[in-house]
Amino acid sequence: MVEKVYPMTLEGKAKLEQELEELKTVKRKEIVERIKIARSFGDLSENSEYESAKDEQAFVEGRITTLENMIRFAEIIDNNGADENEVSIGRTITFIELPDGEEEVYTIVGSAEADPMAGKISNDSPIAKALIGRKLNEEVTIDTPGGDMHVKITKID
Repeated sequence: MVEKVYPMTLEGKAKLEQELEELKTVKRKEIVERIKIARSFGDLSENSEYESAKDEQAFVEGRITTLENMIRFAEIIDNNGADENEVSIGRTITFIELPDGEEEVYTIVGSAEADPMAGKISNDSPIAKALIGRKLNEEVTIDTPGGDMHVKITKID
């Protein structure tokens, strides 16, 4: 079986490692303590505190497994030597929507560190897929769920 590779920046990998450490050293202990307290209430069949703690424990253990896998199969993005005028993962792209000129700025990252609210979009998103490989000042049509979007790339950092 071929394992999935997770493209990410060094910063993104460090954040995942930090989250993993927090879950393993702090969150696990908190949940074990909650379970111990909930058990002391007696009958576990109707104990909502116990069920809630067990559910959270399952979620945390699943997240730990996911993070360990992402970190193990991380592929660090290195743009050294790449064309400075070409859109690629790890770069911050500024473009204007045509014809109204509304400016948008996104950093293209791997799916593991995507955070659209912070302006970090996944390389698997429709916008990133349409922009990767394109050049500065190029006009691009992006096929989005809301309809086609026409943009002009104005800056690549």
